[in-house]
Amino acid sequence: MRSETEGLCRDGRETGRALTYNRDTLPFPDNLVPHVSFETMRDWSNLDPARHPFAWDDEEEARLHALIRPWVPPVLSGYAGRWQCESWCEEQVDAVIRERYGSWTYAWRWDLRFGGHVNGWGYASTAVTTPEATAARAAAALLDWRRSLEWLARRFAELAPPPDASPEDRSWHLERACVRLVTTALDSGVDSWPAQSDRLLRWFLTSTGTDRDEAGRVVEAAIGGRFESWVAPAPSLIDSVGENVAVTLTGHAPYRDHRAWAALEEFHDNGR
Repeated sequence: MRSETEGLCRDGRETGRALTYNRDTLPFPDNLVPHVSFETMRDWSNLDPARHPFAWDDEEEARLHALIRPWVPPVLSGYAGRWQCESWCEEQVDAVIRERYGSWTYAWRWDLRFGGHVNGWGYASTAVTTPEATAARAAAALLDWRRSLEWLARRFAELAPPPDASPEDRSWHLERACVRLVTTALDSGVDSWPAQSDRLLRWFLTSTGTDRDEAGRVVEAAIGGRFESWVAPAPSLIDSVGENVAVTLTGHAPYRDHRAWAALEEFHDNGR
């Protein structure tokens, strides 16, 4: 296996000749595991920790490290080689993780710069180094992603309208949830917060039973290019997005008088 990865990364770069084999037909992990579409991952059910059990201990960590290490090339491309080996390795590691744990791991390597919610991996050019360090970095990013999903699951449950809520009550809950989730994305402090806002709202709505396609239409209509990554939105704009989502889904405007909901407002504002 090491000779395969070495040949993949060295032949074309050092000799300038075309590779004599087809990378797409060799039994690399990325060729053996079906790819997951981005559209599929817009539905929270495909990410919800409650639907996708995950067990982790020292033995499992060692097993994942052992699965990853052989796919780290002994010779890396670096800047001169346009990071080809590093990018190829990243794809194999991604396939290993998806094959072992499932499609919920889809965004395990997305950090804040890419609109994700994790730290620890980032760019292949810096994440792929030695076999052991690369394996450890991938495992840490995977755990961070899992913790992010578990936190989101708890947050969605806190913000969701009660099952027996009237249309008026449901509207209020949806509006407040949207405002808080957009604020969560904004508080990340990175330019990708509009993409995070879009994703969080879609995930939240599908977690409450809204169809994925409908959730996409509602969020797109509510945001509609109104967020700009380099401009902090006014609170009134965030409120407007939340209200648009709520009205579209329920046909009722949120309550203007929030005094009856003061205790719940305080609960959510304290981030519990």
